[in-house]
Amino acid sequence: MKASKTVVILNELGLHARPAAKLAKLAQSYKARIYLKKAGRTVEAASILDVLSLACAKGAEVEILAEGQEAQEAVEAIASLLQNKDNL
Repeated sequence: MKASKTVVILNELGLHARPAAKLAKLAQSYKARIYLKKAGRTVEAASILDVLSLACAKGAEVEILAEGQEAQEAVEAIASLLQNKDNL
């Protein structure tokens, strides 16, 4: 199964170290391979360093891609995390 969704980063500080760690931990909890894509560059969502390397500032558009058993659930959970400006 495959799933994808595009979201906009709403957090004032963008996708910095703390939210990148939360995102990677969340990605690791699903039975799916999860990727983030920004400006033609795709990285593994389960890697904090990969996530940080995208340098996602506030307003950046990021596509969440997943494939595997829990792809849809993973995409929805990560989208929810990225769109909650207070949680990050």
